Amino acid sequence: MSPPTLVPGLGPTRRTPFGEITPDRYLRLLLEEIRELYRADQVPWVIGYSGGKDSTLVTALVWWALAALPPDERTKTVHVISTDTLVENPLVAAWVGRSLDSMREAAAAQHLPIEVHRLTPAVEDSFWTCLIGRGYAAPRPKFRWCTERLKIKPSNRFIRTVVGAHGEAILVLGIRKAESAVRAKAMARHEKGRVRDRLSPNGELPNSLVYSPIEALTNDEVWILLMQYDNPWGHSHKDLLGLYQGASPDSECPLVVDTTTPSCGDSRFGCWTCTMVSQDKSLKAMIANDDDNDWLRPLLELRNALDIDDDRHLRDYRRSNGSLMLFHGRLVHGPYTQTAREDWLRRLLRAQRQIRTHGPEYVRDLSLISMEELHAIRHEWVVVKHEIEDTLPGIYQEETGAPFPGPDLLNSGFGFGADDMAVLSEVCDGDESQYQGIRALLGVERRFRTAERRARYFEALEKTVTKHMFTGEDDALQYAINRDQIRAGFYDQSDPAPQGSDETDPNEIAAEESS
Repeated sequence: MSPPTLVPGLGPTRRTPFGEITPDRYLRLLLEEIRELYRADQVPWVIGYSGGKDSTLVTALVWWALAALPPDERTKTVHVISTDTLVENPLVAAWVGRSLDSMREAAAAQHLPIEVHRLTPAVEDSFWTCLIGRGYAAPRPKFRWCTERLKIKPSNRFIRTVVGAHGEAILVLGIRKAESAVRAKAMARHEKGRVRDRLSPNGELPNSLVYSPIEALTNDEVWILLMQYDNPWGHSHKDLLGLYQGASPDSECPLVVDTTTPSCGDSRFGCWTCTMVSQDKSLKAMIANDDDNDWLRPLLELRNALDIDDDRHLRDYRRSNGSLMLFHGRLVHGPYTQTAREDWLRRLLRAQRQIRTHGPEYVRDLSLISMEELHAIRHEWVVVKHEIEDTLPGIYQEETGAPFPGPDLLNSGFGFGADDMAVLSEVCDGDESQYQGIRALLGVERRFRTAERRARYFEALEKTVTKHMFTGEDDALQYAINRDQIRAGFYDQSDPAPQGSDETDPNEIAAEESS
């Protein structure tokens, strides 16, 4: 087999971190292993591609291996899937999009059985539908609702389709033991269940195996291979290095290392909305390292606004279903309030307008939130939460300068006009709890008005009355304390604590509710 084309001036002539062999020798052995596994059966392969260094190298390795096979031995399809969470860093998302386009064209031109798929979460699972629509609080370590919905479900749905059509699938992933101690431990555990050489069982998906060809490589070994060989679908590895450099606070990404040399491995690419980390160092570095990236600043500001330690003032004192939970003598707060959700929408649309106005030409049409998501949010607000004022169209027009292209909910039987709501507010005489309760009852009535079956109508009315029976948070807190004291009298001290007691972790409650 002819090796991949070497980048001029970077031949593998010196000792490297690959043990006792050169990078070229290591690459040849690895490509032979990939070819052997590929030819061993007719099970289709699915490569997870994010556009980062690890998934780029894995995709390139499989590409090089296939290209060296005779056409009659390229007998099964290799699917390359890339999951777009719809809240990816715009610079990285643009890079990945261009790479996928190049990949499709090159695979067709080279007659390789490689199919490229861009996957997205269902609109009901999108970040903004959950956060702005349903009011889920920004993700936290014990309330990590985003990963499952934005990344895992779209890819698993595709993999299940492949398994359903072929009976099995082999997932080719760029996971490495050197990434973290947790990753190394998990990979070692799966290795014990290997049914074939180099293929580990997938703990989440039946009839699927995992192949991790670069599992033993370090960060620097990954970069050495990328920088010594040309990208097979024409997307520059040097440009990828530049992307990592721009996302590193020190603007450096060394390749020749010793034990004290930092590497690009700490550059984190992902969702610009991520609150799972203390700060988005990559986005912050991109802005600091290049004045042309200053248009990213509105995203960083909105992300930081979402990431606050105590957001109780932004959240309802009740859970989504109206129940009350106590934790250390305080109520466990639930979803974002109507005011908070409306504010998040305004901030998001404002950031989108600023980027379109002041950003470079290629982001003039950037959408931070899709029209499908806006329709889903409107449905959540008006139909599910009974916020019958239907404020979304007005917010959209105020922040974008354009009318909202959606149906008139007032004429369709859900929304109420501004005059109607003004009368209701006047009747309630400033009592916000009473206003919300009556408004919710009106919403329930309108929701069931045209229903063919109204079997759960009275149940919905009862739940609505129960949810809105408090004059405010203090009233609800005293009620919950009295309720739990009464409940405690029915339990022996040796029994497990009743639901809602101080032994219940509020983050676990939130996670359970969101699932």
